[in-house]
Amino acid sequence: MKVKMMLMLLAVMLVVAACGKKEETPAAEGTKEDTQAAQEVTLKVATLIPPMTDVLDIVKPLLKEDGVNLEVVVLSDNVQPNTALANKEVDANFFQHVPYMTQYNEANNANLVAVQPIYNAIYGGYSKKYKTIEELPEGATIAIANDPSNIGRSLVMLEQNGLIKLKEGVGFNATQADITENTKNFKFEEVDLLMLARMMDDADLVAMTPAYASPLGLTPKKDALLTEKDDSHFAITMVAREDNKDSEAIQKLAKRMAGPEVKAFFEEKYADIAIPAFK
Repeated sequence: MKVKMMLMLLAVMLVVAACGKKEETPAAEGTKEDTQAAQEVTLKVATLIPPMTDVLDIVKPLLKEDGVNLEVVVLSDNVQPNTALANKEVDANFFQHVPYMTQYNEANNANLVAVQPIYNAIYGGYSKKYKTIEELPEGATIAIANDPSNIGRSLVMLEQNGLIKLKEGVGFNATQADITENTKNFKFEEVDLLMLARMMDDADLVAMTPAYASPLGLTPKKDALLTEKDDSHFAITMVAREDNKDSEAIQKLAKRMAGPEVKAFFEEKYADIAIPAFK
């Protein structure tokens, strides 16, 4: 009798143990999923307008495969993206060239750093009133961006095309004070970058990048009265901070933004206004 009871007790113990083992599998799977979710990193990237927003939309699903959740933060002016990055409200931004970033760092004692150049935007001068640069009249108003880096860029482009002459050696640091020859007495109106497109109705010539010309249906190859000779100095670049530029997530973002999908996008959709700044 005792033997029978012992056998029955042993059988019950074996059944309980077996049930316990069966329950381990879903619990283990749940833990694995929780671990994967915990490992995914969220990156916030500030930007402004197409094609910058387009590039980030392209890489977003690709980064998901890399364990990075990309959150695109679209802001309304060309100061907020740097302020947000410097204040650690976002992890990177994508809207500017390096001279503009350098100017911000110097003015704000910030430590923003260039991580990856993405594309060279063809800078040009556009007009609603005239078809050729030779038609610009005496005293014509030329609208240019009001930040130092783009003031210099605009003036150098005008010098390259014979409209003015600048003090020797001043280069992209030029200001209106550096104009040494202005035979047609052109007037220069400095406005915020985001106001350039609106100046097409008032100014005789507006100097701007394709990002602001394209919404007006204008392209540098077809519509610009003049373009700059070399745009590599002003490649639109993905920017981060000194303290996070080498992080795994930022490096994954840089790699995807300089990947074949983005290169194909520029070649197929923006060949007449932008050139990839990477191989």
